[in-house]
Amino acid sequence: MSHLKRLRAPKSWPLLKRKGTKFIARPLPGPYGINKCITLNIILKDMLNYARTTRDSRRILNEGKILVNNMVRKSYKFPVSALDTLAMESLNEYYRVLYDNHGKFYLEKIKKDETETRLVKIKNKTLLKKNKTQLNFHNGTNLIVEKDHYKCGDSLLMVDKDIKKHLKFEKGAVVYLIGGKHKGRAGILENIEPSSALVPGTITIKMQNEHITTKKEFAFIIDKPFTK
Repeated sequence: MSHLKRLRAPKSWPLLKRKGTKFIARPLPGPYGINKCITLNIILKDMLNYARTTRDSRRILNEGKILVNNMVRKSYKFPVSALDTLAMESLNEYYRVLYDNHGKFYLEKIKKDETETRLVKIKNKTLLKKNKTQLNFHNGTNLIVEKDHYKCGDSLLMVDKDIKKHLKFEKGAVVYLIGGKHKGRAGILENIEPSSALVPGTITIKMQNEHITTKKEFAFIIDKPFTK
């Protein structure tokens, strides 16, 4: 189905009105589950108030002036997830998509040069011919590398298809949580417990004056804490 009932929309969607029009557009199929992304339509209508209707959103997007991770996107159903960047150069406005303390998406203003890089998490790896390795990322993209210095769970700071910085999943790293009841919070990785056949891997993170334990899969290594 291309739509779902507005009242049943994920709680992470920051909708201005839960009641009103009966249906709301689903995100396009892709690497993100419906609970882990929002559409450009929601961003333009409910978060930025630049459009009153879906028709307005489609008109704005058709002008080709909205960039997601430095690429023009024209579909109002295009899925955007946490840590993606949004650029509207004609308005000189630039944002990063994040979670607030209540687990809802919000837009954090950033500088233009920050949209030129993107953070990706290595989800898994594929061994190719001639000893090459394909790194498969959380957002459905991938990269083929000659030398494999990377592990699943590591993050890469990318500029186009070039690796600018390798962020290792290790003690002392800065972690941003993209799932669980602590979603949207960041802290310092203090301990890693490997998974077993019956128990998923867990991590312990120090956040200000508290320590929390959560699933390893919720961790996204970042280069520096976000402001909020």
